[in-house]
Amino acid sequence: MPGLGAIFDEDAELYHRARPGYPLALFDNLGDLADIGPGARVAEIGPGTGQATSALVARGAHVVGIEPGPTVAGVLRRSMAAASVTVVVSAFEDWPFPAEPFDTLAAFTAWHWLDPAVRTPKAAAALREGGALVTVTIGHVLGGTQEFFADVQTCYERWDPSTPPGLMLQPANDVGPVLDEVDDSALFLPAVRRRYHQDITYTADGYLAVLGTYSGHRALEPESRRQLLACIGRLIDDSYGGTIVKRYLYELRVARRAPGSPPSADGRRSQWSASSRYRRTGSAQLSADHCLTPPSSAKPRCS
Repeated sequence: MPGLGAIFDEDAELYHRARPGYPLALFDNLGDLADIGPGARVAEIGPGTGQATSALVARGAHVVGIEPGPTVAGVLRRSMAAASVTVVVSAFEDWPFPAEPFDTLAAFTAWHWLDPAVRTPKAAAALREGGALVTVTIGHVLGGTQEFFADVQTCYERWDPSTPPGLMLQPANDVGPVLDEVDDSALFLPAVRRRYHQDITYTADGYLAVLGTYSGHRALEPESRRQLLACIGRLIDDSYGGTIVKRYLYELRVARRAPGSPPSADGRRSQWSASSRYRRTGSAQLSADHCLTPPSSAKPRCS
């Protein structure tokens, strides 16, 4: 997880406390769509501090978590100490996976951090024939306390210089599927997709804690970040009675490894590099860091 991904390791305890989990219905569906059940061997890429790991373990899976942040990995080990979880501190691109292939390879809001030239062939090499690649992407869509998310743009426009004008939430039905090289790879069969919604209520402190785990917010200059969060907190307390509701959209993609010989063990085949045709700038997209994406080519801003 290059670049901003390293920011998550700066405050692993905050990440553990503040980041929400995933809808239970998503994991219920995974029992049918992927190989997640008693005795299943599952590799989880970028598990963080276990927001999805606990649900995988609860369904009987034996999980190997590949986590690049050593501090985050330490919290994951502690939180999963009583479970059948092995934690490996490594970037996925550098991970020397075991000889025995996995039943499922899963990435919950982590797939987008990986090198597109490596991730798909290496994922296929890590899976048995017919094994499932599972990716989950999260977006912030229209719903919940809609007025707040319109009003809060004034805070961002003042304190975050990268905020484009006219940024607004999109209805879930207007958000297209997240496409990448997996969807065009001969290594995988056509993917199955499911979508889920979840409304989460936050107090001012709770919402600021979540924002404090987002890479885009943490990358701001310290004084700008402090002023931005103070502006958001005041808005929630003064104008919205101290609580707001945020609507999340989760996109689950399950792609089975195609029949035939697996790729080379190091998974480095440049012909599966991501193409620019997968970067849709004309419509809103889901983002793993909960970005609001304007209906233009303007830079998305995570919130």
